[in-house]
Amino acid sequence: MVKSNYIIELKNITKTFPDKVVLDDVSLSVKKGEFLTILGPSGCGKTTLLRLLAGFNSATKGEIKIGGEVMTDIPPHLRPVNTVFQRYALFPNYNVFDNIAFGLKLQKVDKKEIEQRVHRALKMVGMTDYEHRDVQSLSGGQQQRVAIARAIVNRPQVLLLDEPLAALDLKMRKDMQMELKEMHRSLGITFVYVTHDQEEALTLSDTIVVMNEGKIQQIGSPTDIYNEPCNAFVADFIGESNILNATMVRDRLVKFMDKEFECIDEGFGENTPVDVVIRPEDVYIIRNAEAAMFHGKVRSCIFKGVHYEMFVETPDGYEIMIQDYNSFEVGSEVGMMIKPADIHVMHKEHTENHVEGKMLDSTHVEILGESFECREHEGIVAGDEVDVAFDFDAVELTDDSEDGTSWGTIRFILYKGDRYHLTVRTDENENVYVDTHDVWEDLDEVGIKIAPEALRLTKK
Repeated sequence: MVKSNYIIELKNITKTFPDKVVLDDVSLSVKKGEFLTILGPSGCGKTTLLRLLAGFNSATKGEIKIGGEVMTDIPPHLRPVNTVFQRYALFPNYNVFDNIAFGLKLQKVDKKEIEQRVHRALKMVGMTDYEHRDVQSLSGGQQQRVAIARAIVNRPQVLLLDEPLAALDLKMRKDMQMELKEMHRSLGITFVYVTHDQEEALTLSDTIVVMNEGKIQQIGSPTDIYNEPCNAFVADFIGESNILNATMVRDRLVKFMDKEFECIDEGFGENTPVDVVIRPEDVYIIRNAEAAMFHGKVRSCIFKGVHYEMFVETPDGYEIMIQDYNSFEVGSEVGMMIKPADIHVMHKEHTENHVEGKMLDSTHVEILGESFECREHEGIVAGDEVDVAFDFDAVELTDDSEDGTSWGTIRFILYKGDRYHLTVRTDENENVYVDTHDVWEDLDEVGIKIAPEALRLTKK
């Protein structure tokens, strides 16, 4: 039998609570010795996934293997993993040595071996002179080192780290990132690291898993995730991006901002709606106005320490973010260019809204948990099940609870150069996608209005 190169194998993992699906059919394999980071916004399911690996929770459906063994009925203390928590979870009445030795004493390891292993762990985390110190007298960074030493002293096959640097200040967090990377190299064991910090993920990882709403969006190396995002969510979440609506005219030619640009992407078809991503450092401001691909006026210029960050508005109303080592005066006219290789084309996840509905009468359809007025459709009568389609810009949002036909919460906001693209989650747990020029905030409660003539009904 061929031995697997994967230390962790997750197959079709689903975790549900009475009111929510936290993980939705997640499958993932982690190589031995890999530094894998699970990255995503709060509530995306990343910590739940880590807790399933540790054995603190059980999956509703699916299989977890660690080291080739099924972990379904294996309790946490018998799994070949150790966890480092965000809050460290040190014993305040024990000194540093006893905190680190705690697990070894439970295993009834020989006293001499305990001393050797604890000293080795202390040396690895750079705290050889701290063994008799009270843990409450230590700084946050020192406590984090003790928590890591306590985990690695047990020689786990896998080290699970749940946002372990979140409580540290910026400088200490940067220092600990480098120390963690060095520890991973010297230990040679598998690290599974959970964070919502994109820069931290790019700095530490061999592989990044980007999650959102309980699903894996993309798996890849830091370079791939940054340079080749698979969808608008990943492009927006990882670093700064200009994300724009576009049309793939044909292979290697894409149209956005009402202009055609050469690119290197192929296989999207002809005249196909797509999204394009252009990183701000890939938009070049050039002195030769005649050589510029497009022009605009500088609306803001802020020094960011290494570069200047500018927003430039085009005559057609598009706003482009640019990062450049040179500053340009606010109000000045500039020319810009983009190289073909720096335009990344992505498939659109949605081109219009589709929801299921039921006809109440010839001019009313039940969708999103409410009755919406619609125009009459030939051959569709009361009681029929229908698919209802409507465009993103056909949805009007209101903050007046008496004004909207249905009600929802804004869950995701994506700026697309000349408009905002919003995801609104209704009380019926359905997503409605909205294009608007109005400014809304994440988690705003909004009413949803759709004109009768904008609803396109198809009988099922």
